[in-house]
Amino acid sequence: MALDAADVEKIAHLARLGINPEDVPEYSRNLSDILAFVEQLNAVDTTGVEPLAHPLEATQRLRADVVSESDERENFQSVAQVTEDGLYLVPQVIE
Repeated sequence: MALDAADVEKIAHLARLGINPEDVPEYSRNLSDILAFVEQLNAVDTTGVEPLAHPLEATQRLRADVVSESDERENFQSVAQVTEDGLYLVPQVIE
């Protein structure tokens, strides 16, 4: 699918992009090449091919879900100006 100058200008307008008129032929050529590549990809038969979440079939290394720090809430809240039921109370800033 080849795009002409009018198509490029319409796409630029819809995307709210300002492009120089002298750059339109290059944009037209580049966008046409991209669309031709997409058409080439669409022509490939992918029947029976499962989609991949990652091209390398990598698995995430997970660490054990164990507590690594002690509960220091009382210590941290002891220096706060105002707390209530384990929460920090702050002045309202938005009405």
